[in-house]
Amino acid sequence: MSDQSSDASSRPGASLESGEAAGAASGTVPEPVSEGPGRAKAAEEKPARASTRPVPAQNAGPEVPKVPAYLQAQPRPDVWLRGGHQPPPGVLTRLRPPSPPVIGPGTLWSVLATALLSALLLGDGLGANLLIVAVPAALGAFFAARSAARRLRPWTAVWAVGGLALLAIPALREAGWPVFLAVVSALALGSLALHGSRSWPGVLLGSLGLFPSVAAGARWGWRGVRVRADDSRGRVRTAVRTTAVAVVLLIVFGALFASADAAFADLLGDLTPDVSIGDSPWRAFLFAVGLVGALAAAYSAAAPVRWDGITVRPGKARNRAEWALPLIVLNLLFAAFITLQLVVLLGGYDKVLEETGLPLAEYARQGFWQLLWATVLTLLVIALALRWAPRGGPGDRTLVRSVLGALCVLTLVVVASALRRMDLYVDAFGLTRLRISVAAVELWLGVVLVLILAAGVFGARLLPRAIAVSAAAGVLAFGLVSPDGLIAEQNVQRYDADKTIDIDYLKGLSADAVPALNTLPEPLRSCALENFERDLARQEAPWYSSSWGEVRARDILEKHPAQNHGTECYSLGQESDERDGYEEDSYDPY
Repeated sequence: MSDQSSDASSRPGASLESGEAAGAASGTVPEPVSEGPGRAKAAEEKPARASTRPVPAQNAGPEVPKVPAYLQAQPRPDVWLRGGHQPPPGVLTRLRPPSPPVIGPGTLWSVLATALLSALLLGDGLGANLLIVAVPAALGAFFAARSAARRLRPWTAVWAVGGLALLAIPALREAGWPVFLAVVSALALGSLALHGSRSWPGVLLGSLGLFPSVAAGARWGWRGVRVRADDSRGRVRTAVRTTAVAVVLLIVFGALFASADAAFADLLGDLTPDVSIGDSPWRAFLFAVGLVGALAAAYSAAAPVRWDGITVRPGKARNRAEWALPLIVLNLLFAAFITLQLVVLLGGYDKVLEETGLPLAEYARQGFWQLLWATVLTLLVIALALRWAPRGGPGDRTLVRSVLGALCVLTLVVVASALRRMDLYVDAFGLTRLRISVAAVELWLGVVLVLILAAGVFGARLLPRAIAVSAAAGVLAFGLVSPDGLIAEQNVQRYDADKTIDIDYLKGLSADAVPALNTLPEPLRSCALENFERDLARQEAPWYSSSWGEVRARDILEKHPAQNHGTECYSLGQESDERDGYEEDSYDPY
């Protein structure tokens, strides 16, 4: 090998060979040296042979890269730029299924009808119009769910029917506070119907599930409109022309018939929404709210967030003695309090009031609030005890059921005692909005305790949904009984029993109180109803925004108007009175 290499290096043209090889390696070929014909021919033939045989590394020389090394290195991706490293998906991305199919024509028309009805009907107040607007929105959600191959389940039907039933409260009652509770509860039940939740996180978060779908629903609707418009431009133009012709015909012939018959003109005026140019910004806002809300409902129905995917891990299980001892002590405390309550019931309140030195109303008022908070804290204790309860076997389950079951039963007795104290307080001072509200809450807490007891016997799988149903049923019953009417009726009955009546407070109630206040003798009746008569005469609401309570009050005052008693009304109900030891000047905000 060494002899051959030395011979090759000593031949003429060997240096040329190596130079050409180096030039080939570097990407450049040197020009041949013209030293004669033979030499030129050899120079032309040498590169072909040099390219086919390997060249020693020492003769090739250093390789010159085409691109500098600092430019060949790949830059690190920027997380702020598109295409870089993206952050992990959020909670909604993980819990929501893939994008739903393109919005269908049935959903589109339902959403458009919801937006138009919102702009036309919701600007004058709340009444039957809220239920009218909710119907096309529910139809749009139904069409979207069907296009996404979702089936109607029994619990979905329960939530949907309950939400529509709650929306009937604005059509029945004039009082704003039960109407507000009914509308909020209806939105919560509608959201549960769209998402189909069943666990505790699902029921709690699913009732607010429409809000995360607002932006996604608007984008989904816009994409669907663009796709539909590109595929059916001719049909869209036909629909627009048909609608325009129908509207023109209705306006022309409706105006002719209205001018021909006064009765038909009155009927048409009552049925047609009063839309003016002055309130167009408000109408446009209501149109946008109805459009976005209907799209959010339809998108939630087609691609619901699976809130049940959020799992709450149970706490660390405690041993029996550590877990049960504090609860047993609490049960003994409850038992001692209940025993005292039984002694009071058997011995009578007179003995207790004699020992405490408190009036009966003060004794009842002080006890109710403490017992209400005791009920709320007991539910919190039960929830925490279940989180850290021992879970070793059947013996632990029996212990948990026995201890917590006894606590629930004792708390039910506390609830009954609190309601009894409220009854005594109402009998002394009369019924008010605050008193009927807290009594209703205490009664619902008792229902929750009964449901917890049932879950301990039959299993807790349905407990979250059962509590949600009980809350919705309580709000519905609260609106149906007409709390303002009940307050007025109870105060009128107290007056008939020769007790005082607070006319100033009763005048601040809603029109639902008019039928009960109409039974008062004069001049109390006119003094109580003069504000209602003035307000109803000033407000001429259309049929779709008038409640049944307002219509009934208007009919009563039209048949029996309130009389003008002048300054006599200021002195009514203001006389000094000792109400079970309370002087008139002792202020009681409760």
